[in-house]
Order: sequence, then C-alpha cells, then structure tokens
Amino acid sequence: MTAIVGRKLGMTQVFDDQGNIVPVTVVEAGPCVVTQVRTPERDGYAAVQLGFEPLPDRKMTKAMKGHFARAKTAPRRVLREFRTAGGESFTVGQELTVGLFGSGDVVDVVGTTKGRGFSGAMKRHNFRGQRATHGVSLMHRAVGSLGISDVARVWPGKRMPGRYGGERVSVRGLHVVQVDAPRNLLLLKGAVPGPRGSLVLIRKRAAAKGKR
Repeated sequence: MTAIVGRKLGMTQVFDDQGNIVPVTVVEAGPCVVTQVRTPERDGYAAVQLGFEPLPDRKMTKAMKGHFARAKTAPRRVLREFRTAGGESFTVGQELTVGLFGSGDVVDVVGTTKGRGFSGAMKRHNFRGQRATHGVSLMHRAVGSLGISDVARVWPGKRMPGRYGGERVSVRGLHVVQVDAPRNLLLLKGAVPGPRGSLVLIRKRAAAKGKR
C-alpha cells in the first residue's frame, strides 16, 4: 500500500527530456504519520490511518487528545484511512513521505471538485441554450421543454438546474512527472479535481499482471 495525503497547490508546466511542454499539477504531499493500524482480527478489516499537517493543542477536542495520546504521536489536522491488503506491516508513528513515489509511477487521485452552488442547465449540463434570433424572447438560457405533457409530471433523472460541484471525484491513471523530496512536492501530469489548497488523496496503482 503506497498512499499519501496532500494539498493541491496549483498547476504549471515543465519540459520533458524531449523538450515537450507537460502540464502538471503541483501537490504538497506529506509528510504523513501513521496514527492507527486496523487489523482484521480486531476491527474486521485491514487499514492504516494517516495524519497530515500539525495541529495546535488549543484546537483539539477531548476525543482527539485521547486518540493521539493512545497513538503517542503529535496531533494532526487531517486524518484519512486507506484500506490495505493485510500483508503490509505498518507501525504507529511511522512517517511516510513523497520518497514512496518515483518518476513514472502511475497513481490514482481523489479530491473534491469546486462547489458552484445552484447552477443553470447550461453550466451544469453543458446545454447550448436557445437561439438568439427570431421567435425567442427572454428565454435564451432556459431549459426549454421538460418532456411530454400528458403524463403531467417530470420524469426522474431529467437534466435540470440544481446543485453543481462539491462532489468527491477520483481521477485514475495520472503519471508522476517529478518528485521534489526536499520540499515534499509531487508533480502529476494533468489536472486534479478541486480548487487550490484543497485536500487530495494519492495512491499508487498496482502493476497489472504480466506487466512491469
């Protein structure tokens, strides 16, 4: 299990060995501390809990103080749990850094998309809108017809205005372009969901059978 918690810093571009421009997302990943290890015998499943970013004592609740006291680790602001296969060995207090990843690795990234509030159908579903010519008056961005009229209701699943964004999204198969270990930075090829400063979970993909 190779995983880490980080924050999206933004996007930029770098040059590869052939001189081509590669768009990358810069993620501040780790260092993370193992704060809890779950086992099938005690918890019914195997997982490891990682803590990210220091947390001042004045911001901790009594429950958090008890949790970190049992783990004998420094308080962390973010706690995230990753399922494991059960064969890995982790110890409480172990530190995980970007050194777990290397250039060329393939990872899956989980983040929360930008919340856009209540949005119209053109923004939410990419509708083209109505004509701006003859016969259309003050209805250029309206949804239009909602379907057949004799059923006297709107069919479930109809694409209409509503809440847009703020959803948990997974992006699979992103390549690690560079690893900056001294600054705890990962440069991932392509875009990562979420605004700048949002939390992301990065997990290395297992190699397919028969491939290296």
